Amino acid sequence: MIVFIRLKKLKIFFLVIIIILSCLLVVHLLNNFSKSSTTFANKDLDTELQEIFNTRNQALLEKNIDILSDLYNKEVRNGLWAYEHELKKMECLKKWSDRQSVQFKRIDSEVILRNSKKKEDGYSVNLLVSTEYEYVYKDDINTSNSFRIGTYHSLDLIKNKDKYIITREWYTDPFADSLHLDEMESKEIKDIILSGKPKDLSDLSKRRKKAVEYAYKYSGAANLPKYGFQYNSEYRNYNNEGGDCTNFASQVFYEGGDFEKNYTWNYKKGSGSKAWVNAQAFHNYMIYSGRASIIAEGSYNEVLKHSYELLPGDYIAYKKKGKVDHISIVTDIDSKGYSLVNSHNSDRHRVPWDLGWNNKDIIFHLVRVHY
Repeated sequence: MIVFIRLKKLKIFFLVIIIILSCLLVVHLLNNFSKSSTTFANKDLDTELQEIFNTRNQALLEKNIDILSDLYNKEVRNGLWAYEHELKKMECLKKWSDRQSVQFKRIDSEVILRNSKKKEDGYSVNLLVSTEYEYVYKDDINTSNSFRIGTYHSLDLIKNKDKYIITREWYTDPFADSLHLDEMESKEIKDIILSGKPKDLSDLSKRRKKAVEYAYKYSGAANLPKYGFQYNSEYRNYNNEGGDCTNFASQVFYEGGDFEKNYTWNYKKGSGSKAWVNAQAFHNYMIYSGRASIIAEGSYNEVLKHSYELLPGDYIAYKKKGKVDHISIVTDIDSKGYSLVNSHNSDRHRVPWDLGWNNKDIIFHLVRVHY
């Protein structure tokens, strides 16, 4: 009798084990199925998003309004606004390239889906987009130049027949201050730009080179894929607190350029002093401390010739409505000796120094940094 009871208990024990294992197996299979379905859905969405940006870049390159129009639901207000914004951007790029005597040859975007949420018959998504622009000067079509711009997008998409279209889009546009670009084209400007020549930068000081290396590595969504499109995580990101351009410039001069911190210009315990993070205060500090000096200041026409004096490791302050609003770091020159800059918000990597800041109301301060 005792043996029989023990056998019965063992059978029950093994039966319970089998049931538990069966349940665990079902849960595992369901989880795998769910993950697989999500992966396949995201793969499809990734492809759709990449195609949208490829098509939009093609429209910008060809100045084709019809191609652009097909990407938006213009029957809703936000979709119409998003479409109208891209129309202005198309016109801005056209005006800038005409004035600059350049032709865009290629626009390629790398789209990285950060998160997505299913929404009725569409999606709400957040993206990181790193876009490379290739251009040539019209008198030298065999020499290519390129720059990268990084943007962070929030989009709503809806299914329309066999594809998704945009019903809402928000992003910090690097061309925002040029969407009403004034007609600045003139023969004198073209002559100055086309007569430019590449400059020998081989004798730059070690500190300047290190500053540029830092600016390259941490230019965020605009930098090269090998750097992972990241800011330096050891520093606070101020983009949601008014902008990160000056914080980035301060990092460049401290981490790369080996300038020492002090009571006025400082970063500690996750926070920067006013001169570290505020564009006007930073510019004032650099000039009055003797760490930098003005090469030239004025409108684009007034400083264009002087811009060829800039060296990698210098900086440009952009004044709007009487106050310095933005700081960018000079990092290189293109095939005509035109200065290129890196900055945060919006993220820029080797971008022509005036692109996105072309209105006649913008005052440029070209600044020599004393390493």
